[in-house]
Amino acid sequence: MSQEQQQRRPQQNEDQQQRSQGAQREPIKYGDVFVVSGELANKPVAPRDAAMMQAAESTALGQTQRGGPADVMTCAAEINEQAGLVDRGYATDIAKDKGVTITGTEVPGARIVTESFAGHVVGQHVQVAAEQVAAVKQDNLFIGQALEATVETAGDKPVEYSDAAAVAEAEMRATGRNLIMQGIRSFSSDASKSFPAKEVTRDDAEAVARAEQRNNPNLTTYPGGISSSMDTASRLNQDADMQ
Repeated sequence: MSQEQQQRRPQQNEDQQQRSQGAQREPIKYGDVFVVSGELANKPVAPRDAAMMQAAESTALGQTQRGGPADVMTCAAEINEQAGLVDRGYATDIAKDKGVTITGTEVPGARIVTESFAGHVVGQHVQVAAEQVAAVKQDNLFIGQALEATVETAGDKPVEYSDAAAVAEAEMRATGRNLIMQGIRSFSSDASKSFPAKEVTRDDAEAVARAEQRNNPNLTTYPGGISSSMDTASRLNQDADMQ
């Protein structure tokens, strides 16, 4: 081995170590743990942000949810802090401005809880009332009801092409026709009256999810969106059928 090659190899190893250390020092960002976009996706998960979400869950739900947004944020923030990448008292500006919201949408026999952080939906789960669990048989949910639940939880979120594709697929599933009505948001807000009483099935939920994914640039579905509501409705219907 020539002297030049011997000198080059240590230098290459040193460069590789520096690159490896640089990669390891990248903080966990919100885009790494949640399906979010824009400014929030590139922000590091901050300890005070996690504490804010913990407080919101405790206040609204009685306790933090295992595996929920607060749990995920706390874990990521601790890793960032232990690596020396964020300070214990650090909070992102976007979190300070937009904060945390937790809303509940009532559906027959249950409530859909949607958690938003800095204007982005980061989690959704279903709470089934105790008296409903004990009931012998619950009314199944229809496609129109699932779409109405989405409109209530979406807030001011603009309608995107993937949303339109998901609604179109849901409408075809409900009506059995390939003709699509116009005015998606206003139509969906009154969908339980406009759609036939078609119960949501697992096949319906999966078809709507595929339609939303195909028409999303990131090939994902929106947390708390149409696919999520359809999936929730199909699972509730399956549970009701098993009673």
